[in-house]
Amino acid sequence: MVRHIILWTLKDELSAEEKAAAKKSIKEGLEGLKGKVPGIIEIKVHTEGLPGSNADIMLDSSFENEDALKGYAVHPEHVSVAENIVRPFSKTRTCLDFEA
Repeated sequence: MVRHIILWTLKDELSAEEKAAAKKSIKEGLEGLKGKVPGIIEIKVHTEGLPGSNADIMLDSSFENEDALKGYAVHPEHVSVAENIVRPFSKTRTCLDFEA
């Protein structure tokens, strides 16, 4: 199994309301990929960090293997969510992939 963890920081210029809406859309978009993209074991988006957090959103996902993760990266459903829902609102992205 491969774990795929992403942390995003949203753009500073977004209002609190815009950030809340972006978090909701990102969560729905990414979690909605389960069953559409082969090889996803679990996909969960966390949007309510504790006050000391320095990221706004975390993607915690697991895949059958590294090939499944590579397929997810280029799958049209995932690419659409990334390009249309995530990237327009994110300032920074940090990724860690590892064997679990």
